[in-house]
Amino acid sequence: MELPGVQLRTLLELTRSRTMTAAATALGYTPGAVSLHIAALERATGTELVRRAGRRVELTDAGRTLAVHAERILGAQAEAVAALERARGEVAGRLRLGVFGTAAALLLPPALRRLAARHPQVRVVGREVDVDQAYAEVLAGRVDLALGLDYPDAPLARDGAVELVRLRTERFSLAVPAGRAPREAAPLPLAEAAAYDWILPSAGSYYGRAIRTACRRAGGEPRVVHEVTDTATSLAMVGAGLGVAPLTGLMLRLRSAGIAAVPLRETVERHIVVAVGTAARSRPSVAALIAALRAGAEPDAETDTASDAETRSAAGPEAEAGDGREPGPEAAPGPRVGAGRPERHTQGSARTGRTASPAGVTAPPDGAAGPRAGRPRAGGGQSAGSSGGGHAGRLPSGTAARAWPTVG
Repeated sequence: MELPGVQLRTLLELTRSRTMTAAATALGYTPGAVSLHIAALERATGTELVRRAGRRVELTDAGRTLAVHAERILGAQAEAVAALERARGEVAGRLRLGVFGTAAALLLPPALRRLAARHPQVRVVGREVDVDQAYAEVLAGRVDLALGLDYPDAPLARDGAVELVRLRTERFSLAVPAGRAPREAAPLPLAEAAAYDWILPSAGSYYGRAIRTACRRAGGEPRVVHEVTDTATSLAMVGAGLGVAPLTGLMLRLRSAGIAAVPLRETVERHIVVAVGTAARSRPSVAALIAALRAGAEPDAETDTASDAETRSAAGPEAEAGDGREPGPEAAPGPRVGAGRPERHTQGSARTGRTASPAGVTAPPDGAAGPRAGRPRAGGGQSAGSSGGGHAGRLPSGTAARAWPTVG
C-alpha cells in the first residue's frame, strides 16, 4: 500500500479545517485537488475516510485512525532526513526555499553569498510564492522553508507542524510625494493620515488588513482610492502624486524616486519571517540557511551606504546641496532598483541605519521611531488647489489643508 506524503498532508489539513474549501485555502490547492487527494487515499486503503455532514466533512473512524498515523509518518520522514544529515557529519543537501519578490531581490543575494562561503555543499533552489501563502507552502510540503511577512495587527495562522522564525522587524512610516514633504518636527497621527488618499492592497490580504486595523485602532479609516498589491508600483504612484502609502526601510531600498518618509506617531510594524517545518529545524542545512537569512536581513554598512546614495540621488542636487528647494517627483532621477518582482501585498532590526529620503526627510530606521520629519501646521504651507494641479490627499470639507501631498 502506497501512501504519498502529499495526500497524507491533505488528510491532516482536512482534519483541522473540516471543509474542502478551507483545507484547499490552507494548502494553496483548489477544492477539487483536495477531493482528488482524498479519493486517491480511499482507493489506496480500500476504505471510506470522509463523509459529508452538511457543509462540512467528517472523518470516519478509519479516517481518524489514518490521520493519527499520517502525522506520525510525516514527522518520522522529516526526522529521518534530519538524522541522516547529522550522521554524515557535514552541512550539505538541497533545500527548496519559497521567496517573494522583495526578498528575492534584496534579502536573498547576501544570504546566499554568506551561505556559499561557509557551507558550499548546501544547494538552495528558490521558488517564488505569494507572500501570503508562504506558511501554506511549507505546510503542504512544496518547499522546505519560505520567507514571509507576519503582522501583529493581522497575524498568520499558527500550526504546530510549522514554526515562524523572525528575521527582522520593521516599523512603518508614511510615503508621501517628495516635493510636498512636511518640515515640522512632529510625527503624524494615523487618525489624521487616514484623511488622505491611500494606495493599499485589498483588505483581503494580510498587509491590507493590518494597515486598516492599525488605522481603525487609532480612530481613523484610510480612504483607499487605489488598491494595488505591488509595492514598487504603489511607491511609484506616490512619487507621481496619486496618494500616500505605508513605507519601511526595505521598501525604500526597492523604490525611492520621488518619495519622502514621514514618521507615524503610532507604532505599526511587520516582521520578516521564515516558515519552516518543526521537524526540519534540526537539519544542519536548514539551520545554516536560517542563520544566513537572518544575517542577510540585518541592515549593514554596505546596504545603508548604498541606500543613502540612491535616495540622495533621487532627491536631486538641490536637495542634496541643502538650499531649501523642494524638487517635485517629476524632477527626480530614478535610483537603482533591485532585480526581480517586488513584494506583492506586503519588518525590529538588530542594528539601525538612517536612510535619507528623496526630499531630505530622514526615514526612520527599522524598528525605531527615528528622527522626526514631521508635519506642517494646519493651513500652513501650500493649500489645496493652490498649485493648480491635482490633489493627492484631499481633506474633508471644512478641514484645513496640509502642505502635502498636493501635486503641482
